[in-house]
Amino acid sequence: MAQVGSFNQRSITNFRDRLVGGGARSNMFEVNIELPTKVIGLNDYNADIRFMVKAAEIPAANIGNIPVPFRGRILPVAGDRTFDPWTVTVINDQKFNIRDAMEQWSNKINDLRFDVGDTNPADYQTKAEVYQLSRQGKSSGGSSNSGGDKITVLRQYNFEGIYPNAVSSIPLDYGATDQIEEFQVTFNYLFWTVDGGLPQTAQGAESVSANT
Repeated sequence: MAQVGSFNQRSITNFRDRLVGGGARSNMFEVNIELPTKVIGLNDYNADIRFMVKAAEIPAANIGNIPVPFRGRILPVAGDRTFDPWTVTVINDQKFNIRDAMEQWSNKINDLRFDVGDTNPADYQTKAEVYQLSRQGKSSGGSSNSGGDKITVLRQYNFEGIYPNAVSSIPLDYGATDQIEEFQVTFNYLFWTVDGGLPQTAQGAESVSANT
């Protein structure tokens, strides 16, 4: 029988030493979603989207299954890859900035009044990123973070060919007190890729800085 180690190799301190950075945290993330060229967002859309997306997902990795029968048994063979829709939850402020942009984007694909819209997918599909952030608040030199250091990105997921499939309703209710409106947007996309590594700072179209 295989050995898995002794008790003194499986102590709580051994576990602590393996839990790098105290574990990744679900509330440490940031999302960026690019708009198509013809969708006119307010000037501060690019900054707002990074703050107002309050919930998102690290995408799933799915590979289909092909069951092949053989003499009363089933041989599972790997099938094709599929990509689940990606959903974000957005806080709605009184500018309706992001809500307006998503409605414009959806209308660009299929007009609300007329059954017309962009027929070339490249015209309405864009890119998006979701960043898993670190809780580390120190620079590489180990000094206390003064607010100007780059935020450390643990992993960056890049969505290619993304577009909104559904922009949810916003419930209105006289009885709703102590609440801020929010809504969900569900996106379809072609595929996602991942940039990983420890440590890493966000690079690309726009770096994620601590004072953005």
